[in-house]
Amino acid sequence: MRKKIFNMIWVMGVLALAGFCLSACDNELDIQTAYPFKLETMPIPGRITKGQTVEIRCMLVRQGRFADTRYSIRYFQYDGVGVLRMDDGTVFKPNDRYPLKREVFRLYYTSTTTDAQKLTVTVESTDGQAQELELSFNNDTKKDESGGQDTSSKENERHFGGRR
Repeated sequence: MRKKIFNMIWVMGVLALAGFCLSACDNELDIQTAYPFKLETMPIPGRITKGQTVEIRCMLVRQGRFADTRYSIRYFQYDGVGVLRMDDGTVFKPNDRYPLKREVFRLYYTSTTTDAQKLTVTVESTDGQAQELELSFNNDTKKDESGGQDTSSKENERHFGGRR
């Protein structure tokens, strides 16, 4: 009699455990589709003159890969006047999105004013993540003693990211 009760309790425990384990399963695979990324750049000068073009070397550093993830780039200039273009020749219009087809790319900013300039470059992924790059350029109109333009020093360079 005791053996029957013990076997019955054991069978009930095994059935309860099996029911618990099977109810926790589903037929859907959990696939991670969103991976964080960073936007890194090489050092950027902090001073610019009217008509001067500054090269901004950029790299997307992705922590994972999902084949369907796409990236876009846009910018907004809230101080000064200038032109931002991609290394493939695309001239950006403020707040318009452009597809980003490569992970390593260059942007070129050309100043068209003698005022200080500030702009934000935003890279967005199709899964809703975004990275912003704040750029700020001061007007470089100081003359040196020989009458030429004063070049920006290492102290005036900006570095965004972990690469030098």
